[in-house]
Amino acid sequence: QVHLVESGGGLVQPGGSLKLSCAASGSIFSISSMGWYRQAPGKERELVATMGHGGKKTYTDSVKGRFTISRDNAKNTVYLEMNSLKPEDTAVYYCNADGMTYYSGSGLYWGQGTQVTVSS
Repeated sequence: QVHLVESGGGLVQPGGSLKLSCAASGSIFSISSMGWYRQAPGKERELVATMGHGGKKTYTDSVKGRFTISRDNAKNTVYLEMNSLKPEDTAVYYCNADGMTYYSGSGLYWGQGTQVTVSS
């Protein structure tokens, strides 16, 4: 299994910034891509950003120019720097990783989520 633990969520005012972290642990052989999804109340989970092992980044249109995804491959950790936050960014943010373990092979793994609330 690959275990993902998010941290860094909280309450922030509109226009503020927040940085999320997600560390992967377990019997990891390799992780190809890591990313962030979010789910607001009453809405479906949506892609926020992904980053491949080699550095390729993908962002959903609504966060381009405001959010930055980064990785520390040695630590199996992915970050999401969120700037110019808007109330519409309020959601539970989930970390995911496309990884391979020594025992169970490849799979897509998810964290438990961290709440981000943007409100004045």
